[in-house]
Amino acid sequence: QVAVSGITGKDLARLEVPNPPLSEQRAIAHILGTLDDKIELNRRMNETLEAMAQAIFKSWFVDFDPVRAKMEGRETGLPKEIEDLFPDSFEDSELGEIPRGWRVRSTGEAFELNPSEKLSKGKNSPYLDMSAIPTQSSWPESPIYRPFVSGSKFRNGDTLFARITPCLENGKTAYIQCLGEEQVGWGSTEFIVIRPKAPFPKEFGYLLARNNAFREHAIQCMSGTSGRQRVQLNSIAAFKILRPCDQILMAFEVAIRQWFKLIKVNSELIGVLNQMRDALLPQLLSGQIRVQDASSNS
Repeated sequence: QVAVSGITGKDLARLEVPNPPLSEQRAIAHILGTLDDKIELNRRMNETLEAMAQAIFKSWFVDFDPVRAKMEGRETGLPKEIEDLFPDSFEDSELGEIPRGWRVRSTGEAFELNPSEKLSKGKNSPYLDMSAIPTQSSWPESPIYRPFVSGSKFRNGDTLFARITPCLENGKTAYIQCLGEEQVGWGSTEFIVIRPKAPFPKEFGYLLARNNAFREHAIQCMSGTSGRQRVQLNSIAAFKILRPCDQILMAFEVAIRQWFKLIKVNSELIGVLNQMRDALLPQLLSGQIRVQDASSNS
């Protein structure tokens, strides 16, 4: 049984399928397998780099590990010039105990949310749909070019945060590094664009958007009809964060920025390798590109 009108099972049975010699099949498998291995290695490297950034974010700004260690007379594990930036005691606040000298701020005060950007209607520009946004990592699928109509607008250094169900619950969030210098992209109206104000590093917005407390707050604030619930911008703006001294934020930026740069390099290489594999596969199978006997590699 076939589903294409005008094509029968007999037609399919008469199709000639390339059947390269076994040695050539092994060579093809070796080439494609090597590409797949390199893609997977880069993907795992990115997972590790992001996990390292999230671990430092949680340690410094959620669990306050350096402050607790200094208060208890333990080693912080940090270089002395960074350790000295952290206080050695806590004070009371509306959020409970926080490091002494740090201040409570709302996300709306510390970040620009859905910042204004100019993009002429009809201009062919990089576009990211909701389907292009990852659920667990920072790098989205490659943008496609479409004439701008309406939607969220963003640039490199911004975080895209899905605000509608089930995308919010599924974790769809991206850190934008895939655009050209000074290029403005656009996307779904169901993105909230997060852009930290100085001295907060750009990556701080993404790491906060991956933080469990932030996500739980957003999910609990969702409203609307069943199946179309979304979190409103004012609910995100009301979320409370802590403002440490500028020097701590600068030290944090120095620590994590190199990792996000590596994520960009690895992700771009993954894209190139995927294109290479997809281009090679049909040509290898059809015989357009011949490979040497790979028995020596078997």
